[in-house]
Amino acid sequence: MRFMMLMIPKGYETAAPGEMPEADAVAAMMKYNEALQQAGVLITCDGLHPPSMGARVSFAGGKPLVTDGPFAEVKEVLGGYWMIDVASRDEAIAWASRCPAGPNEIIEIRQVQEMEDFPADVQAAARGFETMQGRA
Repeated sequence: MRFMMLMIPKGYETAAPGEMPEADAVAAMMKYNEALQQAGVLITCDGLHPPSMGARVSFAGGKPLVTDGPFAEVKEVLGGYWMIDVASRDEAIAWASRCPAGPNEIIEIRQVQEMEDFPADVQAAARGFETMQGRA
């Protein structure tokens, strides 16, 4: 079962462009990432630049509208993510619980939808999707 663990750091929604984490926090996170890797559950992980460097594309009225960050109406944003492959939701929670996150950080855990989760008509409509991902 694949799960995405989403890091939600409080306050990151107002971070200035180029704001970076402290080296000691990165070192602690690297030890955690290495534990995930050594356990054979880590698929990928990345940190994200602050929203002030991002953009959003909305489709009100069916036409794309680009809004540059930061996004005033936002209360929570992603600071990074891990994609892991584990046996259960409980195991994903256990890994998230081991993260050296600070008191201003939350990890949201979401299971990835696998093709076999969908009914036959949806699987037919999505034929070729797994090949696009390099997983077929």
